[in-house]
Amino acid sequence: MKLYTGMGPNPRVVTIAIAELGADVEQVAVDLMSGENRGEEHLKRNPAGQLPTLETDDGAFLSEITAVVEYLDEKCGGSLIGSTAEERGETRMWTRRIDLNIVEPLANGFRFSEGLQLFENRIHVIPQAADDFKQIAQEQLAKLDGLIEGHEFVCGDRFTLADILLFAFLEFGAQVGQPLDPKCSNLQAWYERVAARPSIG
Repeated sequence: MKLYTGMGPNPRVVTIAIAELGADVEQVAVDLMSGENRGEEHLKRNPAGQLPTLETDDGAFLSEITAVVEYLDEKCGGSLIGSTAEERGETRMWTRRIDLNIVEPLANGFRFSEGLQLFENRIHVIPQAADDFKQIAQEQLAKLDGLIEGHEFVCGDRFTLADILLFAFLEFGAQVGQPLDPKCSNLQAWYERVAARPSIG
C-alpha cells in the first residue's frame, strides 16, 4: 500500500492511524503549497485533488480519511473502529458527530480567514462567516467536554478513530488561532493522554 500524503490535519489523521496499526504503508509526499495535488498525475489518483489518497495493493485508490482509516483498520486487524457491531456503531456515531460539529466548522473558520489566500481560488469561501464557524466549533467542544467526563477516551476506555480525528484537528486548531479553551478541562486532560501515545510522535 502507498499513501500520498502532505501537510495538514487530514493527512495527519491517517498517518496517526497507520502508526497505531503498525501498518506497512509507503508514504509519498505531495506538495500542497506548490499545487502538486492539483496536477494531472495526482488528479488521476484523486479527481478532487485532495490529500491524503491511499493506493491499495491491487492498484485502486481510496480517499476520504474516515474511509481510508476504516479500510486500513480492517486490513490490519486493528481495533480503531471496534470489534463488535456495538463498538463499531459507537465509534462511527462519535466520529460523525466530531466531523460534522467540530471538524467542519473549525476547518471552515480557518479556510475563510487565516487560510483565505490558499483557498479562495479553490473552493467557495465565505469570509464573513469565519468568526461564526469558529464560535460554533468552540461551542461544540464545550458540549463534548461535558459528555466525556469520566471517560479515558471519546468512546469510554477504547482509543478509536474518533479520538484520532478530534486530536488531529485540535492540534491544527492550536496552530491557526483556534486553541482549545482551557475551561474544557476534560478535553484538556484527554488531549494530554492522546498526545503521550507513541503514534503521535
